[in-house]
Amino acid sequence: MRTSTAATPIAFVRSIVLAYRKYGVDPSEALRHAGIRSTQLHRSGADARVTAAQLEALSGFAMRELDDEALGWFSRKLAWGSYGMLCRASITSPNLGVALKRWCRHHGLLTDDVALSLTVSGNLAHLSIDERVGFGAMREFCLVTLLRNVHGIASWLIDSRIPLQQVTFPFDRPRHSDAYALMFPGPVAFGASAAGFAFDAKYLDLPLRRDEKALQAMLQHALPLIVFQYRRDRLLLHRVRDLLRAKLVELGTAHALASALHVSVRTLHRHLSDEGSSLQELKDDVRREQAIDLLCRTSRSIKQVALAVGFSNEKSFSRAFRQWTNDTPAAFRERVS
Repeated sequence: MRTSTAATPIAFVRSIVLAYRKYGVDPSEALRHAGIRSTQLHRSGADARVTAAQLEALSGFAMRELDDEALGWFSRKLAWGSYGMLCRASITSPNLGVALKRWCRHHGLLTDDVALSLTVSGNLAHLSIDERVGFGAMREFCLVTLLRNVHGIASWLIDSRIPLQQVTFPFDRPRHSDAYALMFPGPVAFGASAAGFAFDAKYLDLPLRRDEKALQAMLQHALPLIVFQYRRDRLLLHRVRDLLRAKLVELGTAHALASALHVSVRTLHRHLSDEGSSLQELKDDVRREQAIDLLCRTSRSIKQVALAVGFSNEKSFSRAFRQWTNDTPAAFRERVS
């Protein structure tokens, strides 16, 4: 999300300045272009931040001036347009899974210094970075940017928010770790074995929603470092229903469900409304499914079924069940048995 609040660590600006030093180029013009004073580079307190817009302006200018979209991280430059080439190679894919596989494979043609891989384990898809060289002082910004770019491009391709179940980094928690909550929509862990993120594998099956015209417009600028905060999550309805089916009683409140989804309660309600649904409707659907299943398959008492599907007493359950089926639970069980 673009914001005028200075929340982006000055450490990322210093990393870009290191790229200028690596190539023997004066960074003064780039810093002026982004509205960043050279004195800010030496700050170390809580105010050692710039805005997201300033960092994007600085990085875009630097990529062009240095002719290196990798900003000095890799052993050879990635000329301007390199990541645009990856976008073009991926945009014709039938779904996000194929697009990300192509992105990872073709990224290996740009550099041998890192290897990106996409794997699926159970219900989760994992995007991982294998570091093959040391990046020194540029390591944090390199890994952060690579992950943000992949996540941002993936979200852009399917025109949907992709919530992250986990984000990992193989370095110690930095002093500015609070900024990571703004950069990654999911829990972040430090000191891991590798950099990467995990998300619901169902997103891999979603078709791409972008065409060449949209790609041309997007590539007028540097590949975005800021993950677009898409209003719509195209799988939220499915994710909510799956969670309710698995843990109806534990996740029966909006606060518990929002916490499990790593979103705010307000965001949860807004997204469900965008999909033409509500939390109450989804809870009723799942309760009805489970109640009917228990009445048909088990010999549990009506009271036990009521408690199992989240009702506090048999009376309220019977009233709701009659609204769903025009039958009482006892009459329904007798009729279908």
